[in-house]
Amino acid sequence: MAMEQTEVLVIGGGQAGIAMSEHLGKRSIPHLVVEKDRIAERWRTQRWDSLVANGPAWHDRFPNMTFKGYSPDAFVPKDGVTDYLVDYADMIGAPIRTGVEVTGLWRNDGGGFVAKSNMGELLAKYVVVATGPFQKPVYPQIVPETVGLTQLHSADYRNPEQLPDGAVLVVGAGSSGVQIAAELQKAGRKVYLSVGPHDRPPRRYRGRDFVWWLGVLNLWDMESSPGVEHTTIAVSGADGGETVDLRNLAAGGMTLLGRTDRFDGGQLHFADDLSRNIEGGDANLLSLLDAADGFVTRNRLSLPEEPQARHLGPMPDCVTNPIQSLDLGRSGITTILWATGFEQDYSWINVDAFDNTGRPAHRRGVSSEPGVYFLGLPWQSRRGSSFIWGVWHDAKFLADHITKQRGYLAYDGMAERIL
Repeated sequence: MAMEQTEVLVIGGGQAGIAMSEHLGKRSIPHLVVEKDRIAERWRTQRWDSLVANGPAWHDRFPNMTFKGYSPDAFVPKDGVTDYLVDYADMIGAPIRTGVEVTGLWRNDGGGFVAKSNMGELLAKYVVVATGPFQKPVYPQIVPETVGLTQLHSADYRNPEQLPDGAVLVVGAGSSGVQIAAELQKAGRKVYLSVGPHDRPPRRYRGRDFVWWLGVLNLWDMESSPGVEHTTIAVSGADGGETVDLRNLAAGGMTLLGRTDRFDGGQLHFADDLSRNIEGGDANLLSLLDAADGFVTRNRLSLPEEPQARHLGPMPDCVTNPIQSLDLGRSGITTILWATGFEQDYSWINVDAFDNTGRPAHRRGVSSEPGVYFLGLPWQSRRGSSFIWGVWHDAKFLADHITKQRGYLAYDGMAERIL
C-alpha cells in the first residue's frame, strides 16, 4: 500500500498544533496535523470541572481571535477554552485529522521521516512534535498502594463529590494544587496542603492583572537559566481571580505542611521547609510589586497606589509550629491528591533529537536532528512559551525556519553551472 505523504507533519492537535498550522498555512506550506483524540483533548478530559483559565480573556488567546461571549477581563471556563480552540482551527482551515495516534517516528532511508500510526504510515520532509508539556502525570512513589488510601493525580480530579468521605491531603501548591485545595475546603472537607517552593504573583495590582505587569516588565520574555525548566506559580482565576495567600487558606481551617518527604510505618513525613517556602513566595510577591512601582514612577503612569497589597498577615500556627509527621489513619485522611505536575514521554521517537537525559536537544524548538522540531515546551524560547499566546509566537519562529530550509533545498544553481 502506498505511503501517505505530506511536506510537514504536525503531531498534536492542541494549542501548539493549531498555532503551527496557522503559520504554515500563511506560508502555503503543505502540512497535516494529526491528533490521537479530539482537538484540545486535555482541556476536555484532564481538567477538573470548575477550572478556569489562569489569565484573563484579553491576554490568554491567539492574536487573531477573541473569546466569544466573555468580557476581556473574564477568566474563561475550560469548556470555553476548548470551544475557542475548535473554532480557531475551523477559522484558519487547519487540516487536522483526529483519531490518529502516532506510535513511532524514524528517519526514512529515502529522505524525510516515517511516522507509524494506527491509521498507517505517513511520510514527511519535516516533523513538528507538538504534543505539549502535559503528557504523563507525575506520581511520586512515596505512599504505597497497600496503605489503602485513594490516590489520584490532579489530571484525574473532577470535583469534591468524586472523592470518598474524609480528609484530603493535596500535595503541591502550584496553581492546580491551591485551586483544588481551596475548592475542597469550600465543599466542607478537612484539607491538608503540602507546600513546596513557589512564586505567588499578585492577581491584580494598581488596577492591572499580573499578566499585564509581566508583559510591560518584559518578564514573559525572560529566558530560562541553566537548570530552570519549570517555575511553580500559585495563581488563580477562580471566583473572578484573587491573589493567592496561603495564610488565608490556613485561616479558613486548612493545615499547611512542608514538602512531602517519605512514608514510614504508617507515618507520612514532611521536610522542615514550610516557613522558608512561604517566605520565598512572599519575597516573589514583594519583588514584583517593587518592580511595578518602579515602572509606574519611570513612566509617570496614573495608576492608583495600593499599599494594602504589601500587607502580610501573621504566620498561622501550622507554619510557626509545623507538623513534621502525620499518621494518615488518625488524621482521617482518605485521599491523597498529587498536584505534582507532568513529564514528557518521547519513547516513541527514534531520531537523534535528545540529550543524554532523554530531553529534547533543541534551540527554540529547532532540534539537533535536522528536520525535526518541538513546539509547546516549557521555556522553549521564553517564560511564556507554554501559554496559548506564547506558543503562537514560537510556532511562527519554527514556520520561518522551515521556510528558510525549504529555500536552501530548492537552490540548484551550482548544479546547473557544473552541467
